[in-house]
Amino acid sequence: MPESAGAADVRPLAERMRPQRLEEYVGQSHLLGPGRPLRRMAEGQSLHSVILWGPPGTGKTTLARLVAATCEAEFIALSAVMAGVKDVRAAVAHAQGARAASGRPTVLFLDEVHRFNKAQQDAFLPYVEDGTLTFIGATTENPSFALNNALLSRARTHVLKALTTGDLLVLLQRALADAQRGLGGLAGLAIDAEVLSGIAAAADGDARRALSLLELAGELAMAAEPPGQLTAAALPQLLGASLRRFDRQGEAFYDQISALHKSVRGSDPDAALYWLYRMFDGGCDPRYLARRVLRMASEDIGNADPRALRIALDAAEVYERLGSPEGELAIAQAVVFLACAAKSNAVYRAASAAAEDAAAFGSLEVPLALRNAPTRLMKSLEYGKGYRYAHDEPDGFAAGACYFPEEMPERVYYQPADRGLEGQISEKLADLRRRNRQARRS
Repeated sequence: MPESAGAADVRPLAERMRPQRLEEYVGQSHLLGPGRPLRRMAEGQSLHSVILWGPPGTGKTTLARLVAATCEAEFIALSAVMAGVKDVRAAVAHAQGARAASGRPTVLFLDEVHRFNKAQQDAFLPYVEDGTLTFIGATTENPSFALNNALLSRARTHVLKALTTGDLLVLLQRALADAQRGLGGLAGLAIDAEVLSGIAAAADGDARRALSLLELAGELAMAAEPPGQLTAAALPQLLGASLRRFDRQGEAFYDQISALHKSVRGSDPDAALYWLYRMFDGGCDPRYLARRVLRMASEDIGNADPRALRIALDAAEVYERLGSPEGELAIAQAVVFLACAAKSNAVYRAASAAAEDAAAFGSLEVPLALRNAPTRLMKSLEYGKGYRYAHDEPDGFAAGACYFPEEMPERVYYQPADRGLEGQISEKLADLRRRNRQARRS
């Protein structure tokens, strides 16, 4: 509604169309269905501290406002980007005054709560515990990493999902029809369904972004000749180079690189390419992706197909030579090869086990037989004494020789898979280990 009769409401369309009742809220049916905890809370039946975790534009702030309104609670909104401990103390004082004067509860809404450090998060915990405040935090970051345990233990975490295209179309059509808060009062405004679909797709699950694009569409339409009509021909101008939802340091980043790695490991080149180009599209540094592909080559293919590591390294070098977008194709080529290659994590597991033993056994002495003896002194100390030169042995193998420290039991770390080249390695190692056992028994 306009701020006063006859005065234009200059707030952005996304703010004007913010739901004022629970019935207007769109999306998050998994949390707001009948009987669900968040539904009961939004209806004022169960007020408790919560953390709302989800992408931008999914309704976190709106939910907090609706909860406060239905519970007839004082509502204090702070942004962790701008606020500090002083602001939290002022909110506590206000809450204590409201409770003393009228008995009304106070909801403290803290947006971007992950930006508060541990000391700042701890500042309001006592007041959450004693009921002075009901805390509602909003974050786009994984609370497990961004928030301290004390805060997590005092608040339930609810995960909000990006809005679907259908959800966004409902919001867009509602804004077009609403003559008081939306664009329904603009005489002659007509926006094609194809334009609305394009806006919903470009918004990428973000209601605020969708409504901002619709507001721009309305301005373009009313500035056209004749004014009022906006067709699909205007979409390129309206949308520009709209990027997908991607945070180089956030949850989406790690989720997508995990999906890429698991697709390669699962031998699905098509899914691997999809996630690779999702990350390219989102603005991920191709050099980072090239480094991750190198890791995949060692961790998941290993000696089953040693070519994978060389191809991954070549792809990284090609990208350095060509840059984007031409060099991205070389990374894609490497990803496809890795996805199709025989898989083995035998070296990865062997290396992990060896690292554990290296830490557990401490600084064991190198056996004298294995030490180098380049000087007369070293030879007099029996460095290298008893060493069997493998090339002088039958088949180039010193059967029965031990290369571990004397105080340490022999280990078998590397157990090759029966796939790819490692299948042949497995057969050879099995024979060599058999010969070792025989030699040591004799």
